[in-house]
Amino acid sequence: MAIIPINIKEGTLKLEDYIIGIDLGTTNSLVAIIDRISGKPKAIAGQNSEVIVPSIVYLNPNGEILVGEDAKPFLVDDPHNTIFSVKRLMGKSYSDVVISDSSIGYKLIDDNSESLVKIKSGDKFYTPIELSSFILKDLKKKAERHLGAKISKAVITVPAYFNDAQRQATRDAGKLAGLDVLRIVNEPTAASLAYGIGLNPEEGKTVAVYDLGGGTFDISILKIHQGVFEVLSTHGNTQLGGDDFDNAIIKFWSDTNSEIRNATQLPLLLPKLRLMAEDAKKQLSGAMNFEGVLTTENLAIPLSLSREDFEQLIKPLVDKTIESCKQAMKDADLRCIELDEIIMVGGSTRIEFVQNEVKKFFNKLSINTALNPDEVVALGAAIEADILAGNRRDILLVDVTPLSLGIETLGGLMDVIIPRNSKVPQRAARQYTTSVDGQGTLRICIYQGERDNIVHNRKLGEFLLSGVPGMPAGMPKIEITFMLDADGILKVGAQELRSGVEQHIEVKPQYGLTDKDLEQMLLDSMVNAKDDLNYRSLQEAKTEAQNLNYATLNFINKNKTELSESELEKTKSYIDLLKAAISTENKDQILKAHDELNDFTKPYAERLMDKAIVMALKGKTIEDN
Repeated sequence: MAIIPINIKEGTLKLEDYIIGIDLGTTNSLVAIIDRISGKPKAIAGQNSEVIVPSIVYLNPNGEILVGEDAKPFLVDDPHNTIFSVKRLMGKSYSDVVISDSSIGYKLIDDNSESLVKIKSGDKFYTPIELSSFILKDLKKKAERHLGAKISKAVITVPAYFNDAQRQATRDAGKLAGLDVLRIVNEPTAASLAYGIGLNPEEGKTVAVYDLGGGTFDISILKIHQGVFEVLSTHGNTQLGGDDFDNAIIKFWSDTNSEIRNATQLPLLLPKLRLMAEDAKKQLSGAMNFEGVLTTENLAIPLSLSREDFEQLIKPLVDKTIESCKQAMKDADLRCIELDEIIMVGGSTRIEFVQNEVKKFFNKLSINTALNPDEVVALGAAIEADILAGNRRDILLVDVTPLSLGIETLGGLMDVIIPRNSKVPQRAARQYTTSVDGQGTLRICIYQGERDNIVHNRKLGEFLLSGVPGMPAGMPKIEITFMLDADGILKVGAQELRSGVEQHIEVKPQYGLTDKDLEQMLLDSMVNAKDDLNYRSLQEAKTEAQNLNYATLNFINKNKTELSESELEKTKSYIDLLKAAISTENKDQILKAHDELNDFTKPYAERLMDKAIVMALKGKTIEDN
């Protein structure tokens, strides 16, 4: 296999070839680089000296998009159009998402399908990929202002527990922001690199990375040997972080202060109360007491909190993180004595009580807190970027595949199974299903490239999976497996898991591609990222709309006697509106019509489902009547 270096041009990097490291966080994000003078990683500060960028996006109804501190005030002023914690939505369908509209303010779209979740703002629909790209674009601009040069390459970190879909969504967000994402790096790996662990190929260590941020917690156990980082186990809670500490303080003050409890303007007080709780949390990491005054137009409420009370309030939450640590150690089959280092990551690890509880559990006299816990992941990403840039000759990088590999799906879209820059050898699998009732044969077309439209990618081969038993659309479970060996030979297998029917093909993914071809394909993917995303979004919207129309027509044909004339007429009118919307080639119009049909049919679909359950419990079905 001919390995194509990530920096195809020879010689040292120009300033424009800077590779940035990005920590795309749930609560906050930041960007870092290697300082060319000191050779050390540093987080980049913005125009107002701020390093941290809140992961918040405000979608102004007039079309303006604000990110970070500029967007923060609208959490209170316009919560329906202010998006936060979007990282929790990456690569997920609505059914995967555990946060509710009431807790986040903005509207998530439930389309009763397994497609990726969408966020509605005004009459427009956004994906988590698009929203994340706005944050990444802001970080990119921040780095460009600091360096006085254009940036096009980046390393982005993700939690160790992120699956393939979440990692691919992060790559796509980077591409949409105008970044060539050279590597997706696990956050605990980045943190270890920032502390210098793993930079010496002769060094071998087993470390625990305790990461407690504003909105999430995870613990990862890593084994590092000869520069290879192996995740032995990971555990955590995506709904636990410093924000929950703030909520515990707010509840305490509300429970112990009648003025707050009885205040009629509590919704207006809440933002100020939350800010004061955050101040108390920070102060009590060093002081023994907090004193403050909560002021409104009519009230001046003195508030206080002792460190002892604070620690009692957060103890149940910290205990949950320790339970995760226990499980991670059990999964890794390790004893605490076998750990060489405990690394602390995330702003909430500044709290002394948290540090003491971690020391107590791992039975260590000291834990590693030398680096800024907010910055450590981004600093590690910058070191990984420096390695990829070829500036650290003593570190050997594993060979990677230079272009993504995937298959064609509905609408002529490329669905990536092995992303570019994946280490080889590599094995990956993904499950699909049919879109038509009784479909017995599937044509599987294999492509290589970085564009969403398969027309712009290179076709490597195709084969038929025949003999699939006739089943309703969506019932077959077809697993496509890609196995890429160290010689660049790709073996593709397809199996219908219910029946065991399978087929295989062998292809050579790099045959006929020169270095120049590869560079051009990568450049095209960057230049056309926005158009590609628009194309993918439109095709996915059309496919979802056509599937909903098909399913709805089938449903009403089977249950005509159970529906009123009004329900039938209105359903058909909504179907006609959706068909008309499909013909407009306008994604937002299609999704709006899709949403309206889905909202109208959901109540009577649920009604018939409830009736079917009752009849089934009586030993009958609706059709028996």
